[in-house]
Amino acid sequence: MQIGTVKTYLLDLQDRICKALADEDGGQAFAEDLWQRAEGGGGRTRVLSEGDVFEQAGVNFSHVHGAALPASATAARPELAGRGFQALGVSLVIHPRNPHVPTSHCNVRLFSAEKPGTEPVWWFGGGYDLTPFYPHREDVVHWHRTARDACAPFGEDVYPRYKRWCDEYFHIRHRGEARGVGGLFFDDLNEWGFERCFEFMRAVGDSYLDAYLPVVRRRRADAWDDRQRAFQLYRRGRYVEFNLVYDRGTLFGLQSGGRTESILMSLPPLVSWRYNWQPEPGSPEARLTEEFLQARDWLAEADG
Repeated sequence: MQIGTVKTYLLDLQDRICKALADEDGGQAFAEDLWQRAEGGGGRTRVLSEGDVFEQAGVNFSHVHGAALPASATAARPELAGRGFQALGVSLVIHPRNPHVPTSHCNVRLFSAEKPGTEPVWWFGGGYDLTPFYPHREDVVHWHRTARDACAPFGEDVYPRYKRWCDEYFHIRHRGEARGVGGLFFDDLNEWGFERCFEFMRAVGDSYLDAYLPVVRRRRADAWDDRQRAFQLYRRGRYVEFNLVYDRGTLFGLQSGGRTESILMSLPPLVSWRYNWQPEPGSPEARLTEEFLQARDWLAEADG
């Protein structure tokens, strides 16, 4: 296992994504925060705030280690409870200003569970997903087509499997609805051997900008009004609910004593909740949940 090689890749990925987002926002700079974790390790958090395109964009690198894996990391692997660990990854969430530009999330990571006298147990995880407010079918199809193309060299079954896992994972169970239109989600990946699994993680990380930036460029100049802004803030509430209640990365960070500011950088700067609010039937707001926030085979529909 080559943790140093993975770390080098992840730091470069963070650099490339930050540069691309800053350029897209007209040169708006990311603020950088280097931090150390008392229990071991640290990270490099970068946040772009109050940009012309991105209201907030957070891109975080972390490499932490500790004496015992937290409960969120051993829920599916109870035999690893009590082992020491290393965890390193890049996680990012983009909250655009324009309600017509979707929110997006990407994460790629490596875990290693370690015990003296035994070989480390390692696995990769990650993926990306898209959360629109006023969605367009061509954007969703482009997003999924890019995800499919990234998975294609690894087998025909990979995209359908990780697309389905994404639909299942990013489901707000207490609301009975999807968080967005999906993408890719994978975890516990070690079945192909280290080099091949690392190659797949790179394919996912490297394809994120290809999936997202064309959507940003198509929608960033669309006109919007106060009603659409209010709906964006309302739907951001769903994002907050999922991240605080279900998201494994958030739970792992909090349970492992991670840096709170870096963990919660995924949350939007402005959000609202309205009691029992319902969209007007037939409205664009109703169309979001009725047509788009469903588990659908977007590519089969588009190519058929």
